[in-house]
Amino acid sequence: MMIPYEDLARLNEPFNEAFEIKFKEVVKKGWLILGQEVKDFEAEFAAFHLEEYCVGVANGLDALILSLKALAFPPGSEVIVPSNTYIATILAILHAGHTPVLVEPNISTYNIDPAKIEEAITIKTKAIMVVHLYGKCCDMDPIIAIQKKYSLALIEDCAQAHDAKYKGKLAGTFGDAGCFSFYPTKNLGALGDAGAVICANPDIAAYLKKTRNYGSEVKYHNDIVGYNSRLDEVQAAFLRIKLGHLGAITAHKRKLASLYHQYLKDDFIKPVVGSEYFDVYHIYNIRHKKRDELKAYLLKNEIVTEIHYPVAPHHQKALQGILDPASRFPVSQEIHDTTLSIPCSFCHTEDEILHVIEVLNKF
Repeated sequence: MMIPYEDLARLNEPFNEAFEIKFKEVVKKGWLILGQEVKDFEAEFAAFHLEEYCVGVANGLDALILSLKALAFPPGSEVIVPSNTYIATILAILHAGHTPVLVEPNISTYNIDPAKIEEAITIKTKAIMVVHLYGKCCDMDPIIAIQKKYSLALIEDCAQAHDAKYKGKLAGTFGDAGCFSFYPTKNLGALGDAGAVICANPDIAAYLKKTRNYGSEVKYHNDIVGYNSRLDEVQAAFLRIKLGHLGAITAHKRKLASLYHQYLKDDFIKPVVGSEYFDVYHIYNIRHKKRDELKAYLLKNEIVTEIHYPVAPHHQKALQGILDPASRFPVSQEIHDTTLSIPCSFCHTEDEILHVIEVLNKF
């Protein structure tokens, strides 16, 4: 029997009855945009993070773009970002009118290497955009020290880090803005596109609320050049249901990850584990020099895998002429060439993961 990398039908099955009840309730109300469900989700997601404000937007990319715009940097400002991130992080910087400056990750954690940030700072640098990749928080203490030393803004891309913690503090609560995606495969996933920004600054929150809605606070009165980037009522309602189960989702994925940690042989480079980190394993990735051969072997044995990500940002056609030469990012390239994401979903059973381990250990 095929073991999928992800199965959204199975993943959402425990919530389907509640989804159906809530969907009918929302449709019956007839208020489908920026209504009570969005307000309630924003309040609940902010409270979950012990944060002052949450503003729902259409998707994770918009969360990043609008957060950058809220900080009002001069056009063409430089924003430091990890060189192995998903392209959305870099696209956000470009769409906000700024310049991405890529910094290599730590080869062990896959997150931006704090030791390499300072050398990338110039007079044009205005922000550090960290990415809590795969569900592991970045090493935030040294990053915050650099941020304060140079009076920089700090934006967190938390698209893969719902419920992740560093020294007991939740991802998204360290900087000026914590930006989340609720794409369906995320640990907290909607049934479509959705996103949000959390922050402590009332001015940022006010700007986001206005900007997501055509630049308008009062209907048909537009104060700034805004966007249409609104979290809709149906997705907010679904997210409210799943937010109540996020702890269980996290616990299940951590349990599956612990099986890999314990039983997967050391031929594979496994994610590092540290006492300061509470990892949530949106992605459980391993690395192997024969990655492509391994992927084909697993598929032959009816185990589906993914690669996050097969093409490094500096090799993307869309970014040619924008990013620095590929020779500048050997650590990133090493990760992109060897990483493989293996099944570790809320939909998977422990028996399925033990079978994956058995097959892997025979490679």
